[in-house]
Amino acid sequence: MEVKLISILFFFTIFVAAYSLQYQTLTLNSLPQLQSLSWEPQLSSDNENTLSVQLHHVDLLSPSSFNATPHALFKLRLQRDAIRAKSLSLLSASAANSTGKDFSSSVISGLSQGSGEYFTRIGIGTPTKYVYLVLDTGSDIVWIQCLPCAKCYSQSDPVFDPSKSSSFSPVTCDSPLCRRLDSSGCNNRNKCLYQVSYGDGSFTVGEYSTETLNFRKTTVSNISFGCGHDNEGLFIGAAGLLGLGKGKLSFPGQAGSRFGQKFSYCLADRIGSAKPSYIVFGESAITRNTIFTPLLTNPKLDTFYYVELTGISVGGTKVPAVTPELFKLDTEGNGGVIVDSGTSVTRLTRPGYIAVRDAFRLGAKDLKRAPNFSLFDTCYDLSGKTQAKVPTLVLHFAGADVALPAANYMIPVNGEGRYCLGFAGTNGGLSIIGNIQQQGFRVVFDLAGSRLGFAPRGCSY
Repeated sequence: MEVKLISILFFFTIFVAAYSLQYQTLTLNSLPQLQSLSWEPQLSSDNENTLSVQLHHVDLLSPSSFNATPHALFKLRLQRDAIRAKSLSLLSASAANSTGKDFSSSVISGLSQGSGEYFTRIGIGTPTKYVYLVLDTGSDIVWIQCLPCAKCYSQSDPVFDPSKSSSFSPVTCDSPLCRRLDSSGCNNRNKCLYQVSYGDGSFTVGEYSTETLNFRKTTVSNISFGCGHDNEGLFIGAAGLLGLGKGKLSFPGQAGSRFGQKFSYCLADRIGSAKPSYIVFGESAITRNTIFTPLLTNPKLDTFYYVELTGISVGGTKVPAVTPELFKLDTEGNGGVIVDSGTSVTRLTRPGYIAVRDAFRLGAKDLKRAPNFSLFDTCYDLSGKTQAKVPTLVLHFAGADVALPAANYMIPVNGEGRYCLGFAGTNGGLSIIGNIQQQGFRVVFDLAGSRLGFAPRGCSY
């Protein structure tokens, strides 16, 4: 009897030790009010092979945002975010089931849902005309609206007129550039036509051309882009899109050799702050404290940045049910995990999400639960508090453990103290690391080294 009791106590002690959770402090802040847009002077660099531009949240550019409450803006953002995540998953699945080889321009962009999330101001043409472009790592094609318009949506700046630019040059139908397009055609003047269609039925159609882009201090010539004459759907505000995907027709794919095939961004504030974030191209994109994980290749879809997620820890303990097999990218292009600038909320395959959620709920059992909000099913009432202790959360990538600050996964959803776990499950095979979880890290895309990195507290430049 005594031996049996000792055995029970021994295993109970081991069990408690294994599940003694680690916590960190969450400082509570309400959803911020939308601030007015201010464009600070451009950063300069002594290195001609480095350039940087500011990023702002797309809500600052949308007229519908001006009179909206923070609560309404955030709810709208989650709605469009759900559309984008579903579209990315459908694109991944359709590519896996296709026998084609080139999918570099079969893109799904958050721009059509207003959720490209971050935009910058870039000059185009000679003389330079500055316009706002949404930046998107989930897209390859660079395009802007152009005159004459068969149909153009409302944008903040005058529509670009290629006839007034001395550096504008149409691409001919027999050009290798034209043949790289997934959806291309030819008009009666032997000019190459492009078309990009989006998951909600929006599309852009026009002439594929080359032009000079100006980043204040740096000029990049002969960038191929879509000069859109018919742009229909839910686009608004920005003049077009700067594709930052992994494909050959994206901006990094075209200009990467000039900047060492490296770029990085840091998203300093996720909810419409007027304080800018930055994207940097060149050797300065990499900071000393960056930890890296290898980039994976999807043989059916070269646009997305795939990484290997091997597990997730909650409260200092790896969640047993979250295994590498849940996130495996197979040889047919199914599944996998991508890092995406245009998706807000991280999506995990449903079994993985449920395991993480349940582990978090167990660790946060002393916090008062609150009703679900939009796509979030794990929410808490923290009203009247200035701080709260929450279980730590770590994403384990191959070769890189990324410990998230509490504010990157416990997010305010209203002004009344309701906070929710900022993850969601997906029934599709594709998992997505969203920009809320990337906030405050410098996310490094080292294409030369075929690796992706995270630098904590890397937003200073």
